[in-house]
Amino acid sequence: MQKPNIILTGFMGTGKTTIGKRLAKELSYNFIDTDVMIEKRAGRTIQKIFEELGESAFRKMESAVVSEIAGMQGQVIATGGRLMLDPGNAAALSQTGMVFCLVATAEEIFERVSKDNQNVRPLLAGEDPMARIVNLLEQRKDGYGRFSQIETSLKTPDEIVNILLARFQIKFRSTIAHKRQ
Repeated sequence: MQKPNIILTGFMGTGKTTIGKRLAKELSYNFIDTDVMIEKRAGRTIQKIFEELGESAFRKMESAVVSEIAGMQGQVIATGGRLMLDPGNAAALSQTGMVFCLVATAEEIFERVSKDNQNVRPLLAGEDPMARIVNLLEQRKDGYGRFSQIETSLKTPDEIVNILLARFQIKFRSTIAHKRQ
């Protein structure tokens, strides 16, 4: 039996990696974080990739990773915040999985990324990161809106995983029923 992937997309700080790891464990799936794959292959952090090679080089690396993982099954895939806004990436990953967009308020995103000492966010560099978050969320609103939304603000990771499991099971059942017809 096929094991459709679960693809988590959404803005930085919405919980894709945290939720993805827990969801993968719950389903006995593998977990893939596209940003981690890129960092390992490039031998440098995303911040360094942006600084040394530029954003366009990073986006090409994202597309190369998508080409590699698109045909896999039984994966929970946490994508970079803009990866699924690229139509080619979205089409490739959507063929073998279900896409869920994790969303949160700008205030909660700001709070989460401010507390994250492990990851530097190159897109938030500058004087007013909160204004940048609001601006980027507005720019990406329509793109993220194409995917099933899961609100993460004021929810625990366990609550979010339970919501995702319920939606995945509903979608998976309807996929099976559609294929039998």
